[in-house]
Amino acid sequence: MIITRTPFRISLGGGGTDLPSFYERFGGFVISAAISKYVYVTINRTFKPGYLLKYAEMELAATRDEIRHPLIREAVRMLDLGPPVEIVSIADVPAGTGLGSSGSFTVGLMHAIRAYQHRSVGIETLAQEAAEIEMLRLGDPVGKQDHYVAAYGGIICQEYHPDGRVTITPLNLTDDTLGELADSLLLFFTGTSRNAADMLLDQKRRSERGDEAMLKNLEFIKSVGYETRRVLEAGDVAGLGRLMHDHWLRKRARSHGMSSERIDDLYAFALANGATGGKLVGAGGGGFLMFQAGDARRLRRAMAEQGLWEMRFGFDFDGSIVLCRS
Repeated sequence: MIITRTPFRISLGGGGTDLPSFYERFGGFVISAAISKYVYVTINRTFKPGYLLKYAEMELAATRDEIRHPLIREAVRMLDLGPPVEIVSIADVPAGTGLGSSGSFTVGLMHAIRAYQHRSVGIETLAQEAAEIEMLRLGDPVGKQDHYVAAYGGIICQEYHPDGRVTITPLNLTDDTLGELADSLLLFFTGTSRNAADMLLDQKRRSERGDEAMLKNLEFIKSVGYETRRVLEAGDVAGLGRLMHDHWLRKRARSHGMSSERIDDLYAFALANGATGGKLVGAGGGGFLMFQAGDARRLRRAMAEQGLWEMRFGFDFDGSIVLCRS
C-alpha cells in the first residue's frame, strides 16, 4: 500500500499569469504558498479485477479506457498502471474552493503511482507531468502554479518563461516575517463552491485574441507579484495586505462572475473590521476569502458574527510526500 500527502495552496501575488495564453507571450510571475491542508491518495493491489476507484464517487472499471474520472484515467494511461488496483482519495478541503485542488490531486496521484511502481521521481518531473495531464492531455484552461507549489511545497516564486521553462526560487523571508505572515493571513469560507473553468476559459480566449483590457489587467497582476516579493522580503507584511487589495480590485474587474453582491459586502465588512486587504483565492466566484489582518482577533470575531467559518492553517514546507509504503 502507498499513501501520499500533497498540500493545497494559496496564491499571494501574480495569480493568473501562469496560464500559457499569457506567459507564452509576456512571461508570468506568481508567488504561491503551500498550506497545511492536504489531499491523500492511496494505491493498493486488490483481489478484484479492474480498477476500483473511490473519491467523491465510486467506480469499478474493467479497463483504463472505461475510467470516468478524467484525471485518474489520464494518469493511469501516462504511467501505464495496470490492474488490479484500488485508488482512494480523501481531502481536507472540497474541490471548487480556490485552493488548487485538482492540481494537488494530480500531483499526489502521480506521486502515488510512481511509488507503487517502485519508480523514483524528481520534484520538477512530478510538477511537469501533472501539468501535462491537465493542460495538454485534457485541455483544461488551467495554469501551472498549482502543480508546482503542490510538488515543491514552501512559499515559492515561480517565473514562467515564454518557451515553457519554469524557474522556482524560495521567497527569502526572515523567521520573524514568516511568523507574522502566518499569524496575519486568515481564510474564511464563503459557503459556496464553484467551477473555475468558465472564468479561466474566458481569460484564455481573451488573452489569445489579444484583448487589450485583459492583457493590461494581467500585466498589472504580474507587477503586483513582483512587488509582493519586494515587500515581503523587506519584512512589510502589512504591505502585502495593501497589494492584495489592489490585486482584488483588478481581479474583480476581469470577469462579471468574479464576485457577487454578498462577497462584495463581506469584503467591505472585513476591511472595516481589522483587514488590511484581501481577495478571493483561486479563479474567483466563490470558495475562500483570504485577508491579511492588522487585527486578526477583531476580524475573526467580526466574521464569525456574519456566520463565516474560518479555516485555520499553517504553511507546508514538505510538498508532496510518500507517507506510507507497506
